[in-house]
Amino acid sequence: MSKICEICGKRPQAGNKVSHSGKKSTRWWYPNIQKVRIKLPNGKVKKFKICTGCLKAGKIQKAVS
Repeated sequence: MSKICEICGKRPQAGNKVSHSGKKSTRWWYPNIQKVRIKLPNGKVKKFKICTGCLKAGKIQKAVS
């Protein structure tokens, strides 16, 4: 499953995990992606993968069954 928000385009980011001694190893940070049923402007309902930041910001209108 793709870990990219279909609204804002947020995607995984790579960086370094730094231990107490300063030793570095690479790691990934993933966005919190949820599958949500969204009501489109034309009235249809479709499933999207969006991040929780977009959900909280109200960038989409959830479809209520």
